[in-house]
Amino acid sequence: MDKQSKTSFYVILFILILIFFSMFSNNEDGTNAINKYTTSNSKTFKIIASSENKDLEYVIKNYAKTKKYDIDIEYAGTLDIMQKLNSGKKYDAVWVSNSIWLYMLDNSVKISDSKYTSINPVIFGITKSKAEQLGFTNKTVYTQDIVNAINEGKLKFSMSNPTSTNSGASAYLGMLSTLAGNPEVLTEENLNNEELKQKLTTLFTGMERSSGSEDFLEELFLKGDYEAVVTYESSIININKQLVAKGKEPLYAIYPVDGVSISDSPFAYIDNKDSRKKNIFIDLQTYILSNEGQKILQEKGRRTWYGGVTSQADKEIFNPEWGIDTTKYITPTKYPNTKVIKLALNLYQTQLRKPVHVVFCLDYSGSMVGSGNKELVDAMDYILTDRAAEDFIQFSEKDKIDVIAFGSRILGIWETTDGTKTNSILNNIKNTDPTGSTALHIAAIKALSKIENEDTDKYNVSIILMTDGQANVGTYYEFESAYKLLNKDIPVYSIMFGNADKDELEDIAELTNAKVFDGKQDLVKAFREVRGYN
Repeated sequence: MDKQSKTSFYVILFILILIFFSMFSNNEDGTNAINKYTTSNSKTFKIIASSENKDLEYVIKNYAKTKKYDIDIEYAGTLDIMQKLNSGKKYDAVWVSNSIWLYMLDNSVKISDSKYTSINPVIFGITKSKAEQLGFTNKTVYTQDIVNAINEGKLKFSMSNPTSTNSGASAYLGMLSTLAGNPEVLTEENLNNEELKQKLTTLFTGMERSSGSEDFLEELFLKGDYEAVVTYESSIININKQLVAKGKEPLYAIYPVDGVSISDSPFAYIDNKDSRKKNIFIDLQTYILSNEGQKILQEKGRRTWYGGVTSQADKEIFNPEWGIDTTKYITPTKYPNTKVIKLALNLYQTQLRKPVHVVFCLDYSGSMVGSGNKELVDAMDYILTDRAAEDFIQFSEKDKIDVIAFGSRILGIWETTDGTKTNSILNNIKNTDPTGSTALHIAAIKALSKIENEDTDKYNVSIILMTDGQANVGTYYEFESAYKLLNKDIPVYSIMFGNADKDELEDIAELTNAKVFDGKQDLVKAFREVRGYN
């Protein structure tokens, strides 16, 4: 190579090096270009959505197919969505139940182009005969009327948990506001009002079952023998369709005139600096808000017309015989700021809710030796300490807790009548060694005996089973017999771990109108989820 050629070669090499460093140095907004290129090369458009929007999945997916978009939708509880986004998990859009939760996102989560997609009131649904008995079908109903009915022992209801679901939180915040006299803005001072606390405590004494998700609340109501539920108007419509199909009495919708919580279901873009995905988002949002998209939402019981008021609503869906009136203006309750919302949720968890009596049955069989036992101890250390307060699921001093450790037999039973005093229980949990087989059903029967005489007017009772294998000491039929003999509504939830038999646990859930949780990937997460149900 002659001298001129060498010079040209080095000039070209130097230019290529400059281009290389230019591409992979920090750009204007401080984002590393390697990460930026990796993000934009992901072809899948990822949406995280509130679980109650699952019935609307086909609205997006069917349209996406026509445009050949690769769409992935993940569902979670409302507060769980906030935690996922704030922890840095990447999505391209969020379809949450209520705009108020978007204000709980950290500044690092760049939300834009948020538009509400429908209006869904959160209301009381009461069996029509009970509503008539209470005089609610022919009069103007105030929130205080409902509190009075509960205080007089005339009404009980089921509701999603305010600390883990939007419908529960929205309903609770609405009750707070209306019972506080509908102040211009709910403040911390309102939350410290003892008269208001007493009214809410009275109201929640009427809550006989709590759910950690809106879809399970529907299942719970349809399977059980309950007289009232607090949930979305769209959910009451769906429940009624199924009740009528089975020849059962429908629910009657009650809209307190002093205020009703409204969820506006915003669909918002998460800006990850990817123009292609921004275009996909705008296209999807435009379709949801189109006449065709809005018609599909209406078919699912969502109000999509301006102000939520119209005389043109489909009476087959928004059935006036079920108390659903789309011609009257609903007075929406005003939501407070984020700080007050967090204080209100903490107040509910520590003071206002009906106390619980929960029995944990923990697997200490031989297969739990090592990492399994460590994960169990970590999960219980989270649940039974102040760490749980980070997710508004801590126990209060009014709660009762029993822990039954089992292997081939019952290895220990520890209890407290003050849910904030758990050190002794935790020490026993940490100092018990795994051994033997799996006496799951024997432990579950023992748990029934611990709460069979509990006053369910004063406590919400539940059992939580945690196992990593197949039950091989005792039988399901022994448990079934003991449960039916008791003749009480005691939900028995299960957490699967290791090689647990899901079918076996599903049988228990079906019998007791409960649910099975998967803790195989993250046991702490499973315990956190199950706490939303008790």
